[in-house]
Amino acid sequence: MKILEKKQVINTVIDLLIAIIAGLVVSVAYYFFQNSNGFAPGGVGGLATMTYHYLLEANINVEWAYLMLAFNIPIFILVTIFVNRKLGAYLILYMFVQSFGTTLWSEVGFKPYCAEINGQDFEVVFACIATGVISGFGFSLMLRRFGASGGTYAISALLKKARPALNIAYVSFLMDSSVVGISFFVYGMRITPVICTLLNLFVANVVVDYFLSGMREGFKFEIITDSPEELSQELIEKLHHGVTEVRVEGMYSHTEKFMVVCIIRKKQIGEMMKIIKKYPGSFANYSKVNEVFGRFRK
Repeated sequence: MKILEKKQVINTVIDLLIAIIAGLVVSVAYYFFQNSNGFAPGGVGGLATMTYHYLLEANINVEWAYLMLAFNIPIFILVTIFVNRKLGAYLILYMFVQSFGTTLWSEVGFKPYCAEINGQDFEVVFACIATGVISGFGFSLMLRRFGASGGTYAISALLKKARPALNIAYVSFLMDSSVVGISFFVYGMRITPVICTLLNLFVANVVVDYFLSGMREGFKFEIITDSPEELSQELIEKLHHGVTEVRVEGMYSHTEKFMVVCIIRKKQIGEMMKIIKKYPGSFANYSKVNEVFGRFRK
C-alpha cells in the first residue's frame, strides 16, 4: 500500500512539473517571438491575442496575461466539471504559468525579438518559425502527459464528451481556420499576419506530431530468405535488435521458406539494405511503424 501511495505522489509531482515546464516553454514563444511581431497563434490563444491587439489599437490598456486567462480558464473549468477534474486542474495550472510567464520575462528585463527593428518584413518569418517550434514543444509535453494542451484541445474534449461520434480533428481545424480568417480583419486587412498565423500553426503541428510519434517511430522489415540463421545472426550482431522467424510457403512454387521480421530505427535502414544484399535470393519489404514501445533497444 505504501509503495502504491509513493508512486501516486511521484506521479503527481511529475504532473505538476510538466504542467509548469510546458507553461513556461509556451510563454517563451509568446513573449519573445509572437506578441511583439503582430500575428496570432491558433485556437483560443489566437482569439485572446487578437482581442489584445484590437484593444491596444483602441487605446485601451489591458494585460495580455489576463485576456489569456479570461478566454481559457472558463473552458478549463468546464473540463474540470464535465470531463476530468484532475485534467482540468492541471490545465488551469498550465495556463496560469503560460500567461504570467510572459510577465515574468518582462519583469526580469529580457527583450523580445522584434522584426521591425531592422525594417525587414521577411524577418517576421523567423519569429513565426520560432514561435511554432517552441510552442509546439510545449504543447507536445502537455499532450503526451495529459492528452490536452490548451483551449482548442479542451473544447474538443468537451465536444467529445457530449457527442462521442463527432470528428474532433474537423472541429479543431474549423476553430484554427476561423482564427486565421479573423486575423485578416484585426490586423488591418493585411495578408502578412494571415500568412504568419498559418505558418505558425503548421510548424507547431509538425513539431507536435514529431514529438508525439516521430521520436518513437520505427521501420518493420519482412524478409523472405533461404538463409534465416545467417541473416538473423548478422542482424542481431550489427543492428542490435531482436529478430523473429516465421515459416512461410510460397504459393507459386509451394516450397517452404522463412520470413525474418525485424523492427529498426530510421537511421539503420541503409545498413539493413547492405546486409540484405549479401544474401542473394532474399526478398524484402518494409513499412513505417508509428509507435514502438516495450523492450525495444533504442
